[in-house]
Amino acid sequence: MKHHSIEILAHQELTEADLGELRQLFDSEYLKEFGEWDPQQPYGYASHDVHVMARIEGRVVGHVGWARREIAVGTEIVAIAGVGGVLISADARGMRLGGELMGWAEQSMRDRGHLAFGYLGCREQVVPFYASCGWHRIYAREKSIGRDGESVVDEPGPPILIRPIAPLEPWPEGDINLRGRAW
Repeated sequence: MKHHSIEILAHQELTEADLGELRQLFDSEYLKEFGEWDPQQPYGYASHDVHVMARIEGRVVGHVGWARREIAVGTEIVAIAGVGGVLISADARGMRLGGELMGWAEQSMRDRGHLAFGYLGCREQVVPFYASCGWHRIYAREKSIGRDGESVVDEPGPPILIRPIAPLEPWPEGDINLRGRAW
């Protein structure tokens, strides 16, 4: 197995070289479906405050991004880290980097403080991966802002997963309003 390194960078700390590496990683997965990656609005979704990246020989081969946001859940306001951009390059799959990056991302959420939960939406096929990383599925109506800037309401069903960051804080009951774009 090739040696890899993990880096955790705030979005503003990314260099032009980092952005180029991330663009290659994202475009290799999503170019045909979404067009070129834009770090300010990746595929029309919310950008990331923090980037957790795996590198092999200087090349970015894995990424998890997250952004802090206060969302509404029922009648409560909850501070979350919205997670997105979870990617492993095709040539680095099978090295267990995804789980390692999710662990580093969770630790970075704890280190930066003032977050109650990690939060993500995903495809049904990858729910078992996130569950293996300690994430739990919830069912709720979710409101967000879509790629076109219009309000989107998803009825309960599509995968929403959470990961407690603040110990012993329960997830509130009720509809979810992301108060912005999804990740």
